[in-house]
Amino acid sequence: MPKRRKKLKKRKELRSQSKRSKQKRLTPGEWFEKLVAVQARLRAPNGCPWDREQTHQSLRTYLMEEAYEVLEALESGNDAKFAEEMGDLLLQVVFHSQIASEEGRFTVAEVIREIHDKMIRRHPHVFGKTQAKDSAEVLRNWEQIKAEERRAGANKSDSKAVEGETKEVSLLDGVSRTLPATLEGLQLTRKASRIGFDWEEVAGVFEKLAEETEELKKASQEQVQQKIEEELGDLLFAAVNLSRFLKIDPEIALKKANAKFSRRFRAMEGLARKSAREFKDLPREEMEGLWAATKLAEGNPQLRKLDGTRTK
Repeated sequence: MPKRRKKLKKRKELRSQSKRSKQKRLTPGEWFEKLVAVQARLRAPNGCPWDREQTHQSLRTYLMEEAYEVLEALESGNDAKFAEEMGDLLLQVVFHSQIASEEGRFTVAEVIREIHDKMIRRHPHVFGKTQAKDSAEVLRNWEQIKAEERRAGANKSDSKAVEGETKEVSLLDGVSRTLPATLEGLQLTRKASRIGFDWEEVAGVFEKLAEETEELKKASQEQVQQKIEEELGDLLFAAVNLSRFLKIDPEIALKKANAKFSRRFRAMEGLARKSAREFKDLPREEMEGLWAATKLAEGNPQLRKLDGTRTK
């Protein structure tokens, strides 16, 4: 009996290995079709109740969350996690496409075809006869092609408009208002810079930042809330413009700053508890002292080991 069990176990293991080996040989296209089939099955009448309840609107939060989780995985340096999170993001594309297909709007095949054709259309220096000597020229051509595409799209959508009336097209068209404010500002200034509307050097951006800071100080002294909000917005916009000039993504930079503050704050709480106190009960001067100690510990492995704080 034990021998029979061993044989059955060995056969099961061999079948499992064979299945895994076969799966490894699948092409990206075959894996994609399997994923599309899985999502269709989940949305079917006898599928998953949660998946069946979802709409484009209910999935919006998940789409944003998955995009940010991809960025976090990218920063971690963990390739397995990076691949996993990109898969989660891809699922959102498949999910939305499945819902659209059920509504008779478009299919995932059309989604793929659109981006395939767009990439060829916007790279005439690779797939056509256009020449591009450097990346700056590539970007200028890209913006010109996008503008032509938007103009053509506007003409189609305005077919019901008054005859002879044309819709004005802007170089800033295509920047989504639903983006986080920092990313929207980054895209707006980036588009403007591609046609030459930009500072000649970074010193000018620093001067603008200082100017906006002074205007915010003045507004805060006047205590007019609407003016303070406006000037703070101008200051933040200038900071976003500076980040673009320095080739830094402001959203990622701010995310890292948020994480750093959170890490240091939690470390201070830990240090306070080691002295049998709560951080919130400490006097301001002692809080400042713990903040300085935490910053110092981050740059000193021995101090991190002693106080138990960790750096990311």
